[in-house]
Amino acid sequence: DILINNAGVSGHARLEEVTDFAWYEAMMKVNYFGTLYCTRHALPYLRKSKGQVVGISSLAGRVGVPGRTAYSPSKAAQAMFLEALRLELAGTGVDVTVVYPGVVATDIRLRGYGPDGQPAGRSGLKEDNAMSVEECARQILEATHARKRQLVMTLQARIGLWLQLIAPRVVDNMVLKKLKK
Repeated sequence: DILINNAGVSGHARLEEVTDFAWYEAMMKVNYFGTLYCTRHALPYLRKSKGQVVGISSLAGRVGVPGRTAYSPSKAAQAMFLEALRLELAGTGVDVTVVYPGVVATDIRLRGYGPDGQPAGRSGLKEDNAMSVEECARQILEATHARKRQLVMTLQARIGLWLQLIAPRVVDNMVLKKLKK
């Protein structure tokens, strides 16, 4: 048995632009608590079958992104929950895989929250090199079948996460270049 926690909502607004903070809580409820509750309720069955929990997080949960002061922490909370759960479940036969996609060619950012809590209708990110949904799904399935502990989908992202440890300003500049002006 495999539980794939893929529900998510996006939002793009700089903190000082936000006029309705209710959507920050709503986002946390979907992106973090949705994973927590689904996992908690599935866990007894996953233990019996020595199944797997998969969580679709985001690179924005590993690296802060301007305009994502709600999204980044919600995805970080989700990822850290899953990372901690992996250790809690060590030796039980239940594996946990955390997936960190970058920009994928979906409308999530268009439908996500804007500063006023309404759908943004636009993306604040450059999406010209977005990964296709098909490629994203292929990589997730491959990592799931291999029962990997995590999947960072692109070489650039893997290098960026490594660089964040030794040259964080370089990563800051990389992130800023990914934003629309």
